[in-house]
Amino acid sequence: MKPGVEELTSFLADHPDVEYVDAILFDLCGIVRGKRYPRQDAKGLFTNGMQIPYSVFLLDVTGDCPDAGGRGFSDGDPDGIAVPVAGTLKRVPWARVPSAQVLLTMTDQDGTASSLDPRNVLRAVESRLVEDGLHPVTALELEFYLIDRQRMTDGSPQFPIAPDTGQRDKNTQVYGMWEIESYAAVLRDIETACNVQGVPCYTASSEYAPGQFEVNLRHVTSGVSAADHASLLKRVVMGVAERHGFEATFMSKPFSKMSGNGLHIHLSLCDETGKNLFDDGGDGGTDMLRWAIGGMQATMAEAMAIFAPNANAYRRFQPNLYVPTGPTWGINNRSVAFRVPSGEGAARRVEHRICGADANPYLALAAVMLGAHHGIKNRIDPGPAHTGNAGKEMDESVPWTWRSALQRLDEAKILPGYISREYLSLYHETKWAEMEKFQSLIAPHEYNWYL
Repeated sequence: MKPGVEELTSFLADHPDVEYVDAILFDLCGIVRGKRYPRQDAKGLFTNGMQIPYSVFLLDVTGDCPDAGGRGFSDGDPDGIAVPVAGTLKRVPWARVPSAQVLLTMTDQDGTASSLDPRNVLRAVESRLVEDGLHPVTALELEFYLIDRQRMTDGSPQFPIAPDTGQRDKNTQVYGMWEIESYAAVLRDIETACNVQGVPCYTASSEYAPGQFEVNLRHVTSGVSAADHASLLKRVVMGVAERHGFEATFMSKPFSKMSGNGLHIHLSLCDETGKNLFDDGGDGGTDMLRWAIGGMQATMAEAMAIFAPNANAYRRFQPNLYVPTGPTWGINNRSVAFRVPSGEGAARRVEHRICGADANPYLALAAVMLGAHHGIKNRIDPGPAHTGNAGKEMDESVPWTWRSALQRLDEAKILPGYISREYLSLYHETKWAEMEKFQSLIAPHEYNWYL
């Protein structure tokens, strides 16, 4: 019996009420896709995998296939084989019908890892670091809004009805404990669901806007696992929120006058013994830490289309909002792009603060890791650390629009040394088609302004 079948058999024996198994994967945009298997048919998934077209990884955010690189309509839309990832078969606590889910990874028909799966893109980059004795320890933090399921007449979101008062939430109390208590039931169920699904969350905090929260994930010694955790956390939050009558959104900037949602990536590198290579025993960090930051600076512009994957994501970047406005770094300074948090030297790390929460965690982490590796290999000096407000104005060396960011990605010189030129081109084509479709629509304010 195959190990996966053994895992399924044991799981179903322990959960006799489970009726369905959802086989899921995350596409280029980070959207969950897959198939639902009745209990009695799930064995076939674990025995033979799931046939699914490669083009599922090249859909835009609306689910359309733009035929990027001739993948989709032009090549007959061939199938690859998605296979279960060991240890990811878990119950779905928020499901209306007793269900489980298992995470998949894509392979070609001969069983080799498919280069179109963002999970495999990250795995390949991480392998480069490990081959050079650099072992990543990483964790991702995600911000999100709980919003009212009822939209405004123009389709825009509303702040949620606070559970404790029954009134529309208007409070902006960052780290406020009253806000945590008000939404305690939904936050508790998010934590419970994470525990059931093996997603290591450990703290929640209220953020800079009504109904905005951040959930932290524990550091792990596998970048792929860290991105798995972030992707699954988003699914947990959205599922649990819906059961509580809310909607959850990881949109970068759902409210123009309020704080945006970020994805913060914490990264340190260790040797084979587990010693943190960023720790110099003092309050700063090693040369390797600074080189890693230098590499992240050097790759920031090329990777912006990954860190900020849609038009809305660029609305998040504005002066004096605790978001990056250039390739800056500093120690214990939240106004920079690459922050070295204070604390014990053994936990010395870089907090990469650029990504919007709607970035694909696998691709974003791959871009961060390759930047660190590039800097270390080339001993890139990041320059002096910022000690004051580094977010006063926008640095023109960075592309701050979707179009310019995609153009910089297309011209990238460093990223193709880690992520195949083919994949970067497919990403570029998919997102470029999405951008053109976005720009072809007439927004309501255009009628108000110009009609």
